[in-house]
Amino acid sequence: MLTASERLARQKSRPLLVELHRALTRLISTLTMMNTGAHPDDEQSGMLATMRFGYGMRIIVACSTRGEGGQNSLGPERSGALGVVRSREMEEAARILDADIAWLGHGPDDPVHDFGFSKNGVDTLARWGRERIIERLVIAYRRDKPDIVIPTFLDVPGQHGHHRAMTEAAEVAIALAADPAYLTPGLDPWAVAKYYLPAWSGGGDTYDDEVPPPNASVRVLAPGLDMPTGAAFDAIGEWSRAYHASQGMGRWKNAPKTEWPLHLVRGPLGAENDIRQNLPATLGELADLLPGPHAAPLRAAQSGIDAALRAFPDRPAITTALLAAADALEIIAEDETLAPHAHRLARKRAEIDAALLLAAGISPIAWAEPNRPAPGGNATLNISIGPEPFATMPVAKAPLHIGAAVAGDSVVSYPISVNSQAPLSGLYAPGFSSLGGNGELSVEIEAVIGGRSVRGNVDLEEPFSVGSAQSVTLVPETIILGSSRTADPLRVAIRSPSPITNAVLIGPAGWGVMRSEAGFTITPAAPLANGLYRLPLMLDGRQAYRQTPIAYPHIGRTQFVTAQALNVLALDLTLPEAARIGYVGGGSDRVGVWLRAMGLNVTDLHAAALAGDLSELTTIVVGTLAFGARSDLAAATEKLRDWVEAGGHLLTLYHRPSDGWTPDTTPPRRVVIGSPSLRWRVTDPTAPVDMLAPKHKLLTGPNSIGPDDWAGWDKERGLYFASDWDGAYEPLLAMHDAGEKPLTGALISAPIGNGRHTHTSLVLHHQLDRLVPGAFRLLANLVQPA
Repeated sequence: MLTASERLARQKSRPLLVELHRALTRLISTLTMMNTGAHPDDEQSGMLATMRFGYGMRIIVACSTRGEGGQNSLGPERSGALGVVRSREMEEAARILDADIAWLGHGPDDPVHDFGFSKNGVDTLARWGRERIIERLVIAYRRDKPDIVIPTFLDVPGQHGHHRAMTEAAEVAIALAADPAYLTPGLDPWAVAKYYLPAWSGGGDTYDDEVPPPNASVRVLAPGLDMPTGAAFDAIGEWSRAYHASQGMGRWKNAPKTEWPLHLVRGPLGAENDIRQNLPATLGELADLLPGPHAAPLRAAQSGIDAALRAFPDRPAITTALLAAADALEIIAEDETLAPHAHRLARKRAEIDAALLLAAGISPIAWAEPNRPAPGGNATLNISIGPEPFATMPVAKAPLHIGAAVAGDSVVSYPISVNSQAPLSGLYAPGFSSLGGNGELSVEIEAVIGGRSVRGNVDLEEPFSVGSAQSVTLVPETIILGSSRTADPLRVAIRSPSPITNAVLIGPAGWGVMRSEAGFTITPAAPLANGLYRLPLMLDGRQAYRQTPIAYPHIGRTQFVTAQALNVLALDLTLPEAARIGYVGGGSDRVGVWLRAMGLNVTDLHAAALAGDLSELTTIVVGTLAFGARSDLAAATEKLRDWVEAGGHLLTLYHRPSDGWTPDTTPPRRVVIGSPSLRWRVTDPTAPVDMLAPKHKLLTGPNSIGPDDWAGWDKERGLYFASDWDGAYEPLLAMHDAGEKPLTGALISAPIGNGRHTHTSLVLHHQLDRLVPGAFRLLANLVQPA
């Protein structure tokens, strides 16, 4: 449930008249355009805003992944949790564009997921399953029936492999979607009329297209400014992009774009001066294609729509015009000869209803308390009611029992009970509709306007879902047992905001697990072989879950749910002697947590501590992206330089050039971060690693780093490698992706005065989260005193 201030802020951001005008502009066009991409934020937002609000098209963003393999500029969420954040960001970005979303991937456990950076489409399609992603696109084409498909990126060398894969799949799927021999149960073939490629380069800070874009055959031109807001359409696109805040999106543009060049690949031959050319772009143009008895009702409906747009903001006049348009469409609603265009007419009827409700001032708010009940639990669905009468009907996709309505002052409420055997809701919704009806629970409303029954859908303020009855956390969740491990029992606490009963930790054969008052006492088998052991936690015979709240102003409140288990990693790990470590985190990694789990002496250097006496520390670790996230750290570079000169060891983890990294002043000596990043990363996690200085102290002690330490890595080796550095630095490693030249900037180190600076672009933070043994062994070496 939103707070009063949150609800007021939302109402302020969505004035009724603006929403009404948005609903009216949906009626302009009968066309649907689908923009394909691989990640949330891949959409070409300015162009989409122009097509939606300037041209009146229905817009669909087809996205293959949840972006779970990316970075997070806001907080600690990674992997699946980041996928939840970015999915919600995409939904809110779509709200600004009044766009639908067709999700093609469903989180990190789905084969089609964001597994990190890729340099070519072939490898990406192999990992996703080429036939799988193509089939999902075919289903999306046949279900949503786009007239136009436009990928955001070109399939050219130098571009992200995920982008290239989606562009290739998008075109292949067009031919299959139109082929009756390619079967998708319940869906008929659909012929996409036009397929365009972007006639712009995808190069920039991250990518480096090696092939120039194709020539433009047509341009999408912004028709002036958005009428109700006075904003440029490209500016509205940036309003939308700002919701991708975890990726640092949203830019102020002094000169917003007004045109987007496109290259026609599939479609009618001949020159065109408008993307809508040769397509039935309006009901009136559809009438021209369908002479006979259908033409007059279609033209009458078009006349009503035109009159409603001219009448804005006169709501009574808008209502009269829309009722006339709806009556005209009703005449041909059941005409089977219009079957090829039935989806267009059905969409227009739904859009007219939505506009009529807004013109009548009917825009209720719906919310559930609580919005995440457990199986066997209860909730209440509340719907605000205003002066205009309307009926309400809850629509449930989850196994819910909804009781009779209870009317109160300005609110109607429904009691809800959740089936005791109900499964937990999925973390990743399969789609998003701009017309509402999203989530496990929504509300259908019906009103009589001008003698006509009008229906619409209302989404809840915050999504409803079925969650675990109890959130539990094991402390610690992971135990690291190094070379000095003993036979002493391990102790783990179990914590929960509510009383815990009948908790069981299931250990491997030969392990002893005893319940204690605080949690569990665990005795591993002896002798204990190296490896990763996972002990599931059960509550009342069911898998236990930890529910981690996620809350950001731009996406509201949600949760990430993970099955709870204790991980025990046994490995050959020796810690550096007398190391006293300060950790400067930027909120984008858990390296400080892992240093403590290894058994090291770690102090978190918050602003006050960083400004204090550092002389007792032997090593300071600067977390990923931290120079860009912490102004106090950026201000302390001279102090850190002096500390290094006096004998400290500074370890900096990977940074982007944009993360407050100034090559000549941020590190103790000059280090340049390579750009674009595609040229300065190794995306194959199995890429061979050549140790250039095998006898260097950072590679020999206290752990001798060898080939086994590079095994089992996930996602990639590293990114944002150093491309140039002061002569004091020595490169310690070389690695490369297949067919490329070796990169030597993954790990560099230099003696500076009495101390040392080491910089690594290896994705150690990710490997630690994945419990890769070699990452722990290498990190232990890197934090040794200078």
